[in-house]
Amino acid sequence: MRFEPGTLAVLIGVSGSGKSTFAARYPSSWTLCLDAYREMATDCAADQSATPVAAEIQDLLLDARLARGLTTIVDSTALMPHVRTKLLARARYWQRPTTAVLFDVPLDTCEAQNASRARVVPARVLYDQHRQLPTTQQLRAEGFTEVRLALAMVTAPAGPGR
Repeated sequence: MRFEPGTLAVLIGVSGSGKSTFAARYPSSWTLCLDAYREMATDCAADQSATPVAAEIQDLLLDARLARGLTTIVDSTALMPHVRTKLLARARYWQRPTTAVLFDVPLDTCEAQNASRARVVPARVLYDQHRQLPTTQQLRAEGFTEVRLALAMVTAPAGPGR
């Protein structure tokens, strides 16, 4: 998936839906990840008490990148509308295009992928996250310049020519 230069791409999906795997296809300097900042602050990516500090770090780096017109990928669940609203506001401030990359992955797929991770998210959390998944229409109404589905890229098997 290609992004217009300077785009803010927000990955939106349940834990275990393939967001970080998707982000890893791009230069690491493009990706802002709350889990990484929580881990830097506390030695534990799952420590939710570090989220406010992680969000401050993300905001500083986001502004630095958007001010320079650099393509930026935000790798977090981004399931809560207020989180997306804040990200959209930053992109609007810097006059940058926005792309929502929606990981509309079946819950059972997320559960299977989650089970193979080093840091397993509890099943009830995955269920709650899945219920919060926005629709493409919601994301367009929120103001994303473009909305793309990532389902095919996550669930399609790797093969020749991919």
